[in-house]
Amino acid sequence: MQILTLSSRRVDAFPPEAFTSELLARESQRVRELYASGLIRQIWKRGDVGGAAILWEVPDEGEVRAALATLPINQAGMMEILFVVPLAPYAGFCPA
Repeated sequence: MQILTLSSRRVDAFPPEAFTSELLARESQRVRELYASGLIRQIWKRGDVGGAAILWEVPDEGEVRAALATLPINQAGMMEILFVVPLAPYAGFCPA
C-alpha cells in the first residue's frame, strides 16, 4: 500500500537555529535508512515551507506512523505531520 505524508517544521515554536546541522544530519541519516529499507519510495523537500512530502510503500498506516516516530526532528517535537493519506489507484487509467 502507498501512503503520502506531508509534514512541516514547527517554526512557530522553534527558531531557525534550533534546526542545527547535527539534528539535520541525524534526520538525513534516518531518512536514508528508511529509504534503503524500502519503506520510503520517494521524498521531496517542500518548496513553500520547511518540511517534506513522502511517498511510503508499507503494509499499513501503522507502519508509517511508527516510522515517522523515529525521525529525529519529529522526536524533538519540531515537526508537525499535517496529512497521512492512503492512496488508491486512479480509475481513469483502467481499461474501459
